[in-house]
Order: sequence, then structure tokens, then C-alpha cells
Amino acid sequence: MSISDLFDSGFKKRNEDHFAAIVRVAMSDGIINNEERAFLDRLARNLGIDDHDYSVILKDYKTHPINPPTSYELRLERLFDLARMVWVDHIQSDDQVNMLEKFCVGLGFRPDNAKYITDKALHLVQEGVDIEIFKEEMKAMNK
Repeated sequence: MSISDLFDSGFKKRNEDHFAAIVRVAMSDGIINNEERAFLDRLARNLGIDDHDYSVILKDYKTHPINPPTSYELRLERLFDLARMVWVDHIQSDDQVNMLEKFCVGLGFRPDNAKYITDKALHLVQEGVDIEIFKEEMKAMNK
């Protein structure tokens, strides 16, 4: 096996784990509605997840760990994806918000800030900001 094969498989695994985390949020209410499905379809394409892996992850999403990115930028990008998945339901159920708080901790944010980060992330997504504004606002929230 070459070095590039190792890199590709690690990258693929991280994308699959990220996708599974978002599926977990989508499934927190027991169903995946049409909007969630469309979001998952787009995300799977962007993450390079093929149809076979997509269906395997849908069936077995709980077995994938939350692998926090090493950079703050990537953590914010994953948080943006997760917050958008919660918001796409148009109903922020307690289960979904609590799960997002847990994912914040899993992504490497401090537990004592998880609720504050979750609230801010959901507020920004509700406003319809893009990823760049989301990252700027999240970085500036403690200033």
C-alpha cells in the first residue's frame, strides 16, 4: 500500500464519520424528511461518499465516531453543517439541540461553552448566513 492510499483512506474515513454525525442529527427525531434527504445528498456528493457507502452509513450511523478536526476552521465548518441539519427541520427539538451541544463537545469545543456555541450557531444559520460569515461571527463572539 502506498502513502497516497493511506492518506486517501484516512481522508475518506473522516468524511464518512462527519457524514454519519450529520445523519445522527437528522435521525434524532426518528425520520429523515425530504429537505434533510436533499441536504444529505448534497453533502454526500461534496464529501465524496458513493451510493453504497451512503446506504451503509444510513443503516449504521451510530457506529461512526465523532472525529474532531485538528484546526479551529474545520471545527467551525463541521459545526456549520451540523447546525444547518438541525435547522432544516424548522423545528429545533430539545433532542436535536441537546445532540448538537454534545457534538460541539465532540468537535473539541469546551463543555462549559457548548450551550452558548450551539445557540449562536443556530441563530446564525436561522439568519441564513453563508459559511464565511458564520465562521467570522463564531470567532468574534467572545470579543
